[in-house]
Amino acid sequence: MNVLLPALTATVRSAAHPADGACRCAIAGAVLAEREDDAAVVRHGDTVAKAHAPGTDPVELSLRLATAARLPGILLTPLRPAPVTLHERLVTFWPYGTPVDPGIPEAAPWEAAATLLARLHRAPAPAGLPPMRGPAKAARALGRLRAAGPHPAAEPVLRAWAALPAWARAEAPPPRARTLCHGDLHLGQLVRHPADTGGWLLIDVDDLGVGDPAWDLARPAAWYACGLLPPDEWSRFLSAYREEGGPAVPSTGDPWPLLDVPARALTVQTAALAIAKSTAAGRPLDEVEQAVVDACVRMGAIPPQLVQAGAQ
Repeated sequence: MNVLLPALTATVRSAAHPADGACRCAIAGAVLAEREDDAAVVRHGDTVAKAHAPGTDPVELSLRLATAARLPGILLTPLRPAPVTLHERLVTFWPYGTPVDPGIPEAAPWEAAATLLARLHRAPAPAGLPPMRGPAKAARALGRLRAAGPHPAAEPVLRAWAALPAWARAEAPPPRARTLCHGDLHLGQLVRHPADTGGWLLIDVDDLGVGDPAWDLARPAAWYACGLLPPDEWSRFLSAYREEGGPAVPSTGDPWPLLDVPARALTVQTAALAIAKSTAAGRPLDEVEQAVVDACVRMGAIPPQLVQAGAQ
């Protein structure tokens, strides 16, 4: 990463000033994200460069970029149609958009997120698009938990994971796998573009693909089930999704027969990452992290056959 960041900073400057003119940008070389063994994101002016995770497939990423380019008004449009290679990492270029402000939770754009998801789910999936990577990311989180070493909270999380159906553990195709999905929906995946004044758009195509649309509703559903998302915010999100004609759940009635398994999988994923990160930092679980671990404990009290039935 020490080599990558300076190179990425120079690359995004060149992309922002292709004629090599004088730079008068108020923001130059701002690191927006830097995660070891994952993505790095740098901003220069109104241009953002993202170095994708090591091992990212260039063909699959190009297909995902092309899908974003075909869906303006839903997904942020990339500035270039294909990635470039920088220090053996694939790099893509994007316009800057204003992210959701986590310091103003009452202004969280739940309706906008739900509406964009419904529109994405109703869009035709391009031929050849790879599977949505949500279950694969959950499985990777469990790998991080196992690699982190012993932890007193690990057992109920592993037990809850083992009770999930094979498709939710990325060991089999999902029962519904024909819908265009985001794959990693949370409020950090929305920006306003043009910055500050534009409408909300979805970002981050790394997990975009064909799969079960219920997965995209699973994180807010899991937060609601864990008591971390107030009921009124969950209701706003679900109602907006239904009003826009989203296919993940029925337009009326109980949504949980279709949401239950994905929500459990996202709860386990979140708990696994929480334990792995707290172990690496040598600190105890915080209140939110303990809440998702406690949810896994409760999940372990439910017979596995009932969880499996939710996949049917």
